[in-house]
Formats: sequence, structure tokens, C-alpha cells
Amino acid sequence: MAPINIAFKKALADNETQFYPYLRDEKLVRPWVVPGTPGLEHRIGGLEKQNITGNVSYDPDNHQLMVKIRQEKVDKIAQYIPEQTLDSGPENGKVLVLGWGSTYGAIKSAVLTLQAEGHAVSHAHLRYIRPFPQNLGSILRNFEHVVIPEINNGQLIKVIRSEYLVDAKGYNKIMGVPITTTELEAHLRTYL
Repeated sequence: MAPINIAFKKALADNETQFYPYLRDEKLVRPWVVPGTPGLEHRIGGLEKQNITGNVSYDPDNHQLMVKIRQEKVDKIAQYIPEQTLDSGPENGKVLVLGWGSTYGAIKSAVLTLQAEGHAVSHAHLRYIRPFPQNLGSILRNFEHVVIPEINNGQLIKVIRSEYLVDAKGYNKIMGVPITTTELEAHLRTYL
């Protein structure tokens, strides 16, 4: 991944007559200014700001615009993160086990056991969640079943179902102990 380079704006450019703290570039990024820089003073804090000028705004239309801009800015990050890959298994088939975080070991072991038996089971593990990699939807649609093991009440599965409209199935364990390879393997066999 490319390093994050921060360049602080230190003064108005020759062609500028006023500083606009919410004027964004093509990535929707605003200029960074050290607070108190002469000629570049502006308001900071948690109140909603007016687009471009950065003045405090209570206007509902501006609020909607700013929320949309913030979401678009987050969505654009997907252009800069790696595409999702499969950890193992065929690119399409019967079952994709989609994981994240600490479920990696149990998923990997269960899937490798099933693959050794000749089952068309694949494993993908997410490293980026908000936003998701741009190609995640096409990967999910290549499988008859998507199973998402989680050590919670289904945080990821709810987002996957909503975002990609796939009928993902959950395997949730909320007991404060890890999912074991044996129990996950047994659960995955119900889809084979």
C-alpha cells in the first residue's frame, strides 16, 4: 500500500484571494492546515460546516450534501486498496467461507480438510471492511452458498447481505470462546 504523505498548506496560492477549507480535490480530500496559520484560519470542531467555506451551517440541504460527500470519500478508498483474493479453493463452486479477524485459523483448517476430501469449498478472508474491496461482490456471486463464521451476533453478515443482496448464511458463536475447526467443519458439511 502506498505511504500516506501529508502536505500542509502554508499560505494562499498566488491565484487565491480567500481560503476555502472545504474545497476538495479529486479524492474529496480537504487541504490540511496547521491551526492558526496566518491567512488560513478557519473553524474546526464537531459542528456541521458549510461546503466550500467551512462556516458553521444548520441548513438541512447542506447537511445532506456533507453526509453524501463524506460517504463518497470513504467509498473512493476502495480504489486504493487491493482487490480481494481467495485464500484457497476454486474461484467458483458450492461454498465460499468468508471470514474476518480471528476466525482465520479455524476457517483455514476446516476448509483445507474439506478440500482434501475433494469438496468445492473456498475461503476468502477480509482485510478491508469499510469500504470493501471493489471485486468482493463478483467473488460472492460465484458461489452457491456463502457462509460467514463470526464470534459475534452477525455483524459482517448483515452488511454483506445488505450491500450485495446475497443470501449469506451465518455461523455465530457468542460464548466468549473461539470457533473450533471441528465444529465449523461439521457445519460446512451441511452445505455440501
